[in-house]
Amino acid sequence: MSALLVLALAGSPEAAASVSPPSSEAPRYARPFVHAAALFTTMRTVEIFLWPHPFAETHALGERWGETFTTAPRFDPKRRAFEWDGDAWYINAVGHTLLGMELHFRARACGFGWAGSLAFTTGASAVWEYVFEGNAVRASALDLVWTPLAGLALGEARHALFRAAPKSFLVRFLIDPLGGLDHAVTSDACGF
Repeated sequence: MSALLVLALAGSPEAAASVSPPSSEAPRYARPFVHAAALFTTMRTVEIFLWPHPFAETHALGERWGETFTTAPRFDPKRRAFEWDGDAWYINAVGHTLLGMELHFRARACGFGWAGSLAFTTGASAVWEYVFEGNAVRASALDLVWTPLAGLALGEARHALFRAAPKSFLVRFLIDPLGGLDHAVTSDACGF
């Protein structure tokens, strides 16, 4: 795979010429959903190793999901800013900001408008909170709101930068590394 990446980054004049900006074609719905599922699966797997308690515990899966779906999302206004859900501030202020930006940008790169990308990010954030993390911790009210809003702001800025950038694979890869990896492996990434 690393050889594929090196070849893709080095590229050829023909490959560089084939890089085109996002078109005005109809949105490609499957790509953002597959991207989000792969991203979430990877993130959830990493959580198991970084925070084995509670993410690696399997003895109370049903009980925890039950609590997630029957209890209001976590929010404690007495805590410091961006720690309202009990997580460290950097998990929310940095991690969920980057997650929102990636989800929003992927939808935009695949032809969604800004409103459709916001809706996609909002839905994906709910899936992350209730499905992927819901078997370990209750959903977070902060994450459900912050992830899409931060995604809208930074995802739109990233989308504008991507569209204005030179049409070379290397420049686009620097702006969209996950899309670049997708393109290197499948030759079918949105925007490349």
